[in-house]
Amino acid sequence: MRIAVVGANGRTGRLVVEQALARGHGVTALARQPQQSSRRDQRLTTVEVDVLDRGRVVDALSEVDAVISTLGIGTSREATVTYSQGTGNLLHAMGLHGTKRIVVVAASPVGPRQDQAAFDRYVVMPILERFFGATYQDMRRMEALLPESGTDWTSLRPPRLVEKPPVGGYRISPGRPLPKARTLTYADLATSLIDALNRDDLRRRAAYVAN
Repeated sequence: MRIAVVGANGRTGRLVVEQALARGHGVTALARQPQQSSRRDQRLTTVEVDVLDRGRVVDALSEVDAVISTLGIGTSREATVTYSQGTGNLLHAMGLHGTKRIVVVAASPVGPRQDQAAFDRYVVMPILERFFGATYQDMRRMEALLPESGTDWTSLRPPRLVEKPPVGGYRISPGRPLPKARTLTYADLATSLIDALNRDDLRRRAAYVAN
Protein backbone atom coordinates (compact mmCIF):
# COMPACT_ATOMS: atom_id res chain seq x y z
CA MET A 1 0.00 0.00 0.00
CA ARG A 2 0.98 3.65 -0.15
CA ILE A 3 1.25 5.10 3.35
CA ALA A 4 1.30 8.77 4.22
CA VAL A 5 3.67 9.31 7.15
CA VAL A 6 2.97 12.59 8.92
CA GLY A 7 5.82 14.09 10.93
CA ALA A 8 8.24 12.13 8.77
CA ASN A 9 11.35 13.97 10.00
CA GLY A 10 10.72 13.28 13.67
CA ARG A 11 12.41 10.51 15.63
CA THR A 12 9.46 8.16 15.22
CA GLY A 13 8.50 9.34 11.75
CA ARG A 14 11.92 8.68 10.25
CA LEU A 15 11.82 5.11 11.54
CA VAL A 16 8.29 4.56 10.24
CA VAL A 17 9.43 5.69 6.78
CA GLU A 18 12.46 3.38 6.87
CA GLN A 19 10.51 0.36 8.09
CA ALA A 20 7.60 0.90 5.70
CA LEU A 21 9.97 1.06 2.72
CA ALA A 22 11.77 -2.05 3.97
CA ARG A 23 8.43 -3.88 3.98
CA GLY A 24 7.82 -2.91 0.36
CA HIS A 25 5.27 -0.14 0.89
CA GLY A 26 5.23 3.13 -0.97
CA VAL A 27 5.57 6.16 1.31
CA THR A 28 4.44 9.76 1.04
CA ALA A 29 6.45 11.55 3.72
CA LEU A 30 4.87 14.76 5.03
CA ALA A 31 7.18 17.15 6.84
CA ARG A 32 7.47 20.88 7.45
CA GLN A 33 11.13 20.78 6.42
CA PRO A 34 11.50 17.90 3.96
CA GLN A 35 14.92 19.07 2.85
CA GLN A 36 16.28 17.66 6.11
CA SER A 37 15.68 14.13 4.84
CA SER A 38 18.58 12.60 2.91
CA ARG A 39 16.92 9.28 2.10
CA ARG A 40 16.43 8.48 -1.58
CA ASP A 41 14.09 5.71 -2.76
CA GLN A 42 11.91 5.46 -5.86
CA ARG A 43 8.96 4.46 -3.66
CA LEU A 44 9.39 7.53 -1.45
CA THR A 45 7.75 10.87 -2.17
CA THR A 46 8.55 13.73 0.21
CA VAL A 47 6.14 16.66 0.47
CA GLU A 48 6.59 19.94 2.35
CA VAL A 49 3.47 20.35 4.45
CA ASP A 50 2.49 22.17 7.61
CA VAL A 51 -0.21 19.94 9.04
CA LEU A 52 -2.09 23.03 10.26
CA ASP A 53 -2.52 24.15 6.64
CA ARG A 54 -5.70 22.33 5.63
CA GLY A 55 -5.39 23.00 1.92
CA ARG A 56 -1.86 21.66 1.74
CA VAL A 57 -2.87 18.57 3.70
CA VAL A 58 -5.71 17.87 1.26
CA ASP A 59 -3.29 18.04 -1.66
CA ALA A 60 -0.69 15.86 0.06
CA LEU A 61 -3.06 13.03 0.95
CA SER A 62 -4.31 12.33 -2.54
CA GLU A 63 -3.63 8.79 -3.75
CA VAL A 64 -2.67 7.29 -0.39
CA ASP A 65 -4.20 4.14 1.10
CA ALA A 66 -3.52 4.81 4.78
CA VAL A 67 -2.13 7.45 7.14
CA ILE A 68 0.28 7.08 10.04
CA SER A 69 0.55 10.25 12.11
CA THR A 70 3.62 10.70 14.29
CA LEU A 71 2.83 14.33 15.06
CA GLY A 72 4.60 15.61 18.13
CA ILE A 73 5.91 18.69 19.89
CA GLY A 74 8.65 16.95 21.85
CA THR A 75 9.02 17.98 25.47
CA SER A 76 7.45 21.41 25.05
CA ARG A 77 5.15 22.41 27.91
CA GLU A 78 3.36 25.11 25.92
CA ALA A 79 -0.31 24.89 25.03
CA THR A 80 -0.74 23.37 21.60
CA VAL A 81 -3.31 22.52 18.94
CA THR A 82 -0.89 20.50 16.81
CA TYR A 83 -2.47 17.16 17.68
CA SER A 84 -6.12 18.16 17.51
CA GLN A 85 -6.14 20.63 14.63
CA GLY A 86 -3.47 18.74 12.73
CA THR A 87 -5.35 15.47 13.02
CA GLY A 88 -8.60 17.25 12.22
CA ASN A 89 -7.06 18.41 8.95
CA LEU A 90 -5.86 14.89 8.20
CA LEU A 91 -9.34 13.48 8.82
CA HIS A 92 -10.90 16.17 6.63
CA ALA A 93 -8.54 15.34 3.77
CA MET A 94 -9.12 11.61 4.21
CA GLY A 95 -12.86 12.17 3.95
CA LEU A 96 -12.47 14.06 0.70
CA HIS A 97 -10.25 11.35 -0.80
CA GLY A 98 -12.13 8.35 0.60
CA THR A 99 -9.14 7.13 2.65
CA LYS A 100 -10.27 5.06 5.62
CA ARG A 101 -7.29 3.86 7.68
CA ILE A 102 -5.39 6.10 10.11
CA VAL A 103 -3.11 5.28 13.04
CA VAL A 104 -2.03 8.07 15.40
CA VAL A 105 0.31 8.37 18.38
CA ALA A 106 -0.99 9.62 21.72
CA ALA A 107 0.48 8.76 25.15
CA SER A 108 -0.39 6.46 28.04
CA PRO A 109 -1.46 9.32 30.40
CA VAL A 110 -4.15 10.31 27.89
CA GLY A 111 -6.30 7.33 28.89
CA PRO A 112 -8.75 7.35 31.82
CA ARG A 113 -6.94 7.89 35.11
CA GLN A 114 -9.11 5.30 36.90
CA ASP A 115 -7.81 2.55 34.63
CA GLN A 116 -4.23 3.02 35.83
CA ALA A 117 -2.61 1.03 38.64
CA ALA A 118 -2.78 2.77 42.02
CA PHE A 119 0.85 3.98 42.06
CA ASP A 120 0.54 5.44 38.57
CA ARG A 121 -2.86 6.94 39.31
CA TYR A 122 -1.84 8.74 42.49
CA VAL A 123 1.88 9.39 41.99
CA VAL A 124 3.12 9.14 38.41
CA MET A 125 0.22 10.63 36.48
CA PRO A 126 -0.17 13.78 38.62
CA ILE A 127 3.53 14.55 38.11
CA LEU A 128 3.29 14.04 34.35
CA GLU A 129 0.14 16.13 34.15
CA ARG A 130 1.88 18.95 36.00
CA PHE A 131 4.63 19.18 33.40
CA PHE A 132 2.93 17.98 30.20
CA GLY A 133 -0.74 18.52 30.89
CA ALA A 134 -1.21 20.88 27.94
CA THR A 135 0.09 18.23 25.55
CA TYR A 136 -2.12 15.53 27.02
CA GLN A 137 -5.17 17.79 26.83
CA ASP A 138 -4.63 18.31 23.12
CA MET A 139 -4.07 14.59 22.59
CA ARG A 140 -7.41 13.96 24.29
CA ARG A 141 -9.04 16.45 21.95
CA MET A 142 -7.40 14.57 19.08
CA GLU A 143 -8.73 11.22 20.26
CA ALA A 144 -12.22 12.71 20.65
CA LEU A 145 -12.24 13.56 16.94
CA LEU A 146 -11.48 10.04 15.79
CA PRO A 147 -14.78 8.23 16.54
CA GLU A 148 -16.72 10.98 14.77
CA SER A 149 -14.58 10.83 11.62
CA GLY A 150 -16.01 7.78 9.91
CA THR A 151 -12.50 6.34 9.55
CA ASP A 152 -11.01 3.05 10.69
CA TRP A 153 -8.82 4.70 13.29
CA THR A 154 -6.38 3.46 15.91
CA SER A 155 -4.70 5.54 18.61
CA LEU A 156 -1.60 4.03 20.21
CA ARG A 157 -0.70 5.18 23.73
CA PRO A 158 2.97 4.49 24.51
CA PRO A 159 4.74 5.27 27.81
CA ARG A 160 8.06 7.15 27.89
CA LEU A 161 9.85 6.79 24.57
CA VAL A 162 13.56 5.99 24.65
CA GLU A 163 16.32 6.25 22.06
CA LYS A 164 17.75 2.75 22.44
CA PRO A 165 18.21 -0.22 20.10
CA PRO A 166 14.89 -1.92 19.37
CA VAL A 167 13.90 -4.74 21.68
CA GLY A 168 12.43 -6.51 18.68
CA GLY A 169 9.01 -6.93 20.21
CA TYR A 170 6.31 -5.02 22.02
CA ARG A 171 3.21 -5.62 24.11
CA ILE A 172 -0.10 -4.13 23.11
CA SER A 173 -3.43 -3.96 24.93
CA PRO A 174 -6.61 -2.49 23.43
CA GLY A 175 -8.49 -0.52 26.02
CA ARG A 176 -6.58 -1.30 29.23
CA PRO A 177 -3.14 -0.12 30.46
CA LEU A 178 -0.34 -2.67 30.42
CA PRO A 179 1.31 -3.74 33.68
CA LYS A 180 4.87 -2.50 34.26
CA ALA A 181 4.75 -0.45 31.09
CA ARG A 182 7.53 2.08 31.65
CA THR A 183 9.25 2.57 28.29
CA LEU A 184 9.11 1.85 24.58
CA THR A 185 11.88 2.34 22.05
CA TYR A 186 11.19 4.63 19.11
CA ALA A 187 11.98 1.77 16.73
CA ASP A 188 9.48 -0.59 18.38
CA LEU A 189 6.86 2.15 18.35
CA ALA A 190 7.43 2.55 14.61
CA THR A 191 6.97 -1.18 14.15
CA SER A 192 3.75 -1.20 16.15
CA LEU A 193 2.35 1.69 14.11
CA ILE A 194 2.89 -0.11 10.82
CA ASP A 195 1.65 -3.42 12.22
CA ALA A 196 -1.53 -1.73 13.44
CA LEU A 197 -2.57 -0.85 9.91
CA ASN A 198 -3.52 -4.48 9.25
CA ARG A 199 -4.85 -5.45 12.68
CA ASP A 200 -8.63 -5.65 12.67
CA ASP A 201 -8.71 -5.97 16.48
CA LEU A 202 -7.30 -2.44 16.76
CA ARG A 203 -9.75 -0.73 14.41
CA ARG A 204 -11.72 2.08 16.06
CA ARG A 205 -9.90 1.56 19.35
CA ALA A 206 -7.23 3.15 21.51
CA ALA A 207 -4.52 0.74 22.62
CA TYR A 208 -1.64 0.86 25.07
CA VAL A 209 1.74 -0.27 23.75
CA ALA A 210 5.06 -0.81 25.56
CA ASN A 211 8.18 -2.99 25.62
